[in-house]
Amino acid sequence: MATFTERMGPVLLFWLGLCLSGTWAVDKGNFKTCDQSAFCKRQRAITPGESPYRALLETMELTNTKLTLQLINDNNKVRLLLELYRLQGNITRVKINELKPLKPRYEVPDVLIREPPTEPLSLLSQDENGVVLSLGAESQRVIVSARPFRLDIVEGRDVLMSLNSRGLLGFEHLRMRKDTSQADPEADNKEATDPPSQVETTKEEEEKVEDGMWEETFKSHTDSKPNGPSAVSLDFSLPGVEHVYGIPEHADTLKLKTTDSGDPYRLYNLDVFQYELYNPMALYGSVPVMLAHNAQRTTGIFWLNAAETWVDISSNTAGKTVFGKMLDYVQGSSETPQTDVRWISESGIIDVFLMLGPTPREVFSQYASLTGTQAFPPLASLGYHQCRWNYNDQEDVRAVDAGFDEHDIPYDFIWLDIEHTDGKRYFTWDPHKFASPKEMLQGLMDKKRKMVAIVDPHIKVDTNYKIHNEIRSRGFYIKNKDGADYEGWCWPGSAGYPDFTRPDMRAWWAGQFAYDQYEGSMENLYTWNDMNEPSVFNGPEVTMHKDALHGSWEHRDMHNLYGFYVQMATAQGLIERSGGVERPFVLTRAVFAGSQRLGAVWTGDNAAEWDHLKISIPMCLSLGLVGISFCGADVGGFFKSPSSELLVRWYQTGAYQPFFRAHAHLDTPRREPWLFGPENTALIREAVRQRYTFLPYWYQLFYHAYQTGEPVMRPLWVEYPQDPATFALDDEFLLGRDLLVHPVTEEGARGVTAYLPGKDEVWFDIHTFQKHNGVQNLYIPVTMSSIPVFQRGGSIIPRKLRVRRSSACMEDDPYTLYVALDNRRTAEGELYIDDGHTFNFEKREFIHRKFSFTNNVLSSVNLEPDAQFTTKSWVERIIILGASKPSKITLRTADDQENQLEFDFDASMSVLTIRKPGMNAGADWTMTLQ
Repeated sequence: MATFTERMGPVLLFWLGLCLSGTWAVDKGNFKTCDQSAFCKRQRAITPGESPYRALLETMELTNTKLTLQLINDNNKVRLLLELYRLQGNITRVKINELKPLKPRYEVPDVLIREPPTEPLSLLSQDENGVVLSLGAESQRVIVSARPFRLDIVEGRDVLMSLNSRGLLGFEHLRMRKDTSQADPEADNKEATDPPSQVETTKEEEEKVEDGMWEETFKSHTDSKPNGPSAVSLDFSLPGVEHVYGIPEHADTLKLKTTDSGDPYRLYNLDVFQYELYNPMALYGSVPVMLAHNAQRTTGIFWLNAAETWVDISSNTAGKTVFGKMLDYVQGSSETPQTDVRWISESGIIDVFLMLGPTPREVFSQYASLTGTQAFPPLASLGYHQCRWNYNDQEDVRAVDAGFDEHDIPYDFIWLDIEHTDGKRYFTWDPHKFASPKEMLQGLMDKKRKMVAIVDPHIKVDTNYKIHNEIRSRGFYIKNKDGADYEGWCWPGSAGYPDFTRPDMRAWWAGQFAYDQYEGSMENLYTWNDMNEPSVFNGPEVTMHKDALHGSWEHRDMHNLYGFYVQMATAQGLIERSGGVERPFVLTRAVFAGSQRLGAVWTGDNAAEWDHLKISIPMCLSLGLVGISFCGADVGGFFKSPSSELLVRWYQTGAYQPFFRAHAHLDTPRREPWLFGPENTALIREAVRQRYTFLPYWYQLFYHAYQTGEPVMRPLWVEYPQDPATFALDDEFLLGRDLLVHPVTEEGARGVTAYLPGKDEVWFDIHTFQKHNGVQNLYIPVTMSSIPVFQRGGSIIPRKLRVRRSSACMEDDPYTLYVALDNRRTAEGELYIDDGHTFNFEKREFIHRKFSFTNNVLSSVNLEPDAQFTTKSWVERIIILGASKPSKITLRTADDQENQLEFDFDASMSVLTIRKPGMNAGADWTMTLQ
């Protein structure tokens, strides 16, 4: 029998090799480049402008809602089936599959929230060169050109998007390998025009076998490919576009770069140890959504494919393009900029949604209509989270909790990493270090605080472990290519990997969170899913073998979905344990399209370096653009030890990012907020307290994200889409429309320059109330206490200034309204209140109010008269920025009571402060300034 050291060898070697190297940097040799990924290399070698694909117009069928048309590859006579749909909300869907595949090809399930509703299509014209269809809205047409096949979406005289305009459509048909016993004995008798899915490998294709078509080796790992080559690819041209965004997760700038001289951006969920910055390498998440923007329009491309995917981006000039007899139109001059994008996936089908905007908000709405909106989180999860790998034991947890009280720093959640378990067996507690978890959880609950404990998807192979025994007995583990349970190495040593793609497995997993199953758990214990790419220490590229099996499907078909399913099952478990009453909070590392419906994400194993602080901004902005608003980065950096200056600046930045958690590696020195001297403790305290004062605004923003799909943290161009100065900015951001944040992310900074947008806008410094005009680069001197944040003139933001030990302790506390007047002396804003943690808001148990200031009257009106909720909170102060001094202020309440209010006016700053107006936060009222 193997010794412990022998059994743990791969794990120890993997991590010790990394940690002891002293470099604390990613070993890029562990991960493939495009040239080392056979299908990427093959597809990228296709010559532009020589497309073999032709549309067979005689096969066209058009119904009210769908166009079908066969395409043929003139080189090998393979026929494909194209389907085109016009979807509600200005979306066009294009699907391309083999006409008669040898076996079904994988189509991604569970990501779309429903089968998208369609709108009518109609034929405008047809001749031997192609077809023109009306898309109905706004004079939009689809032009299908026959030879070579090409698809253009046109609105008026503008080409919005072209497919296969560069001739890079590639579709590797499924086939039988000639040199195996699987070959079809009848193949030689088949007609050449038969779908070659039924035809053996050609001589030309046989010669490519060594290029990884049927087998591929990377380092010591061999990937058997029983289905042979199956890659799909398609190019898209975007005339007039120079800026594209999205396809997270990458540690790169917000504006995506051209990839002509390097690797494409890779989408393949991987456990990348301290990732390299400004690199198109794959990271933990893969969301195959790209947004394109110029001053006239925003569009989006959603490539629904869960296999390994590479995305090439090139900058081009749109030349003159003529669409023959079908369109009397010549596109622009040769000076028109253009971005060309090419998507390449290893398997599956082409299923792409073209979201045609035209505004950023409409693209967000279009994508949300397909994959859903951000889950509405519990209010407490928007507070501060304290974590490290690992708090040692219950006494350590108690001491850290007490430290926050002693230093008057609020927090809501304390976290436990893998060491809290009994030997890395998830759903358990170390019997010595965490002998009475309920006592620990009750102590937190008494202070209205909560805990998160990690539950990873790798399961220790141990016959004394109930979870393992049940998964194995039910046959729920992923299988290897030979049909046995797949095993890999992770934290517990030898581990099995549950097949979360199975609904019955997810249902069983959800059941494990029940209080009578997860011993020691209570209602204030929430969950963190790490390592769910999945991470396999001894696997190819530190992940699962692609030829592992999920039933009849290979892992290669659905790799990027695995983490999505893990988070789905976990979130469902937290919902079910409360009888469907309580909203879950689940943090995940691996994400896919639709993950926004399930909880929060963080940017993985970053480092205590200034550049990692800076990159957290574009990384979260990119995730927000594709629906995942609840994003954050490990405050202070996971690896290495931050200087006190870096730690303070990271707290100041993290306080204004959606998910606010400090986290640190096992081998780093402790860094609780009070360990860096009293001056730095005070600076961190102030940053965290600022976060808590804005919780009403954060909660309102997340409610809007849940309702609309609009990002909470957003690039400036989303709100100022016609201002080119905003298009590439990623060192500052907006929270909603009304807060502009420019964190200090440079070591030793004495000042920052913030761009304030909006020709007719004014912006108020939230700390000094200084007023600044829009459309300027404002230099801001900074000290260590500075967090440059500005409130937009024309907005009203509710805050709670009585900061307590946790968000729940502030539930009934009063509000202060910050009214920032615009140049027209008007402003508006909202307030959203519910119980903060249940699904009762779906039963319309909430308060949603609109505040408006116009003609010197400030009012509060009910936006949802049929909603019912009560609050004990009231309005204790109103601060009006950019005000004039009134002679008196009169408050009229809903019962027609009138009161004169006391106020102070600072003439030097034009700030009016109205004290103790005393209205209930859920009441109607008007306040007149005379």
